[in-house]
Amino acid sequence: MSEFSLEGPEIKPASGGKAKQLVILLHGLGADGNDMIDLAPAFARNLPDAHFISPNAPFPCDMAPFGFQWFSLVSYTPDAMFEGAKIAEPILNNFIDEQLERFGLEDKDLALVGFSQGTMMSLHTSIRRKKPCAGVLGYSGALLDYEPLADIVLSKPPVCLVHGMADPVVPFAALEYAYQGLNAVDIPVEQHARPMLPHGIDPEGIEIGRKFLKRVFG
Repeated sequence: MSEFSLEGPEIKPASGGKAKQLVILLHGLGADGNDMIDLAPAFARNLPDAHFISPNAPFPCDMAPFGFQWFSLVSYTPDAMFEGAKIAEPILNNFIDEQLERFGLEDKDLALVGFSQGTMMSLHTSIRRKKPCAGVLGYSGALLDYEPLADIVLSKPPVCLVHGMADPVVPFAALEYAYQGLNAVDIPVEQHARPMLPHGIDPEGIEIGRKFLKRVFG
């Protein structure tokens, strides 16, 4: 059992019935669960039986007086970020397992939706789980895997990546890097570039994500 017990805002299925899908939304550096749960109503239009939960990351942000982080970016190097993701991975995995058990669901009923650092964690964790989830939707993130992916990939969920071409935080080039890396190990991946968008999510990106989630959940 992890010493970290993640929690955050939740939205129950719009249908009012039992959850048939689970969507876990993972925020970026210095934010909290409230930052991502606002996406739930748009996605729920196509997923009336989905339960949405957006946990706060496990660590206080060390670069701001508020908010949380999945790992530190004080040392902004690929190695440091990868090592940080490895530490956060079992914490996120435990949370995923707890929530699936809570609702009596399986990995195939789960989607991970991330923004920035939350996308990094979604990609890092999902491909290492023994069973594939329904899909991974990542905004403005990156693939942190500096191990050969072919050696560590245990599952291959469909992935949808959306990134602003004017992103000053996570370089737009990270989109193509992630696409190529995932595609090379036969993970189904699609990429969507958003012209003039900085580090954020625009209405078109939300629509892309809404259609992706509807499709992967069948």
